[in-house]
Amino acid sequence: MTTALTLEQRLTRIEDRTEITDLAVLYGYVMDERDIPGIRRIFCEDATLRSADGVFAASGIDEIVRVYQGRFAALGATNHFTHGHVIRFDDGDPGSAHGLLASHAEVVRDGKPMVVALRYRDRYRRTPEGWRFADRLMSYMYYVDVREYADALGDALRVRAYGDRRPADWPEVLNGGGADWLHDYLR
Repeated sequence: MTTALTLEQRLTRIEDRTEITDLAVLYGYVMDERDIPGIRRIFCEDATLRSADGVFAASGIDEIVRVYQGRFAALGATNHFTHGHVIRFDDGDPGSAHGLLASHAEVVRDGKPMVVALRYRDRYRRTPEGWRFADRLMSYMYYVDVREYADALGDALRVRAYGDRRPADWPEVLNGGGADWLHDYLR
């Protein structure tokens, strides 16, 4: 059960929510501009970066930077779009929050124009420099060549970024799972 917040605490939450939302949007700009110093400014020193398909698994800012440098080497131009963002605060720790973000990206991977539908499940931590990603888990509904988009949407194997066809991460019900984690966001 949530205790009533004071007016000052509510105002702080609004400011924190705005800063976390900015962080999520800035992530896309940092990726699109290949801004290595920017990566260091949006992730905590001890952050983790993961993907539901297991391709990404990095711990600590230096390893996260190396992962993104490798990703940048495989990609041409990118254009990230953020959509809906749900943020929940930890009532027991005002410096901790988690979020769910919908996103799309247009990318060129191995010379192919591709479109990607992404979801990020994040943990955020307040640092002396502001809110940062403490953990970022990426998942894909599709990652396809733009010329295959229409056909791929109806296919369970619609992640095609790695030279093969892999199952999509969501909707999870199609993969035999459920979205129990989503209940953490529903009120």
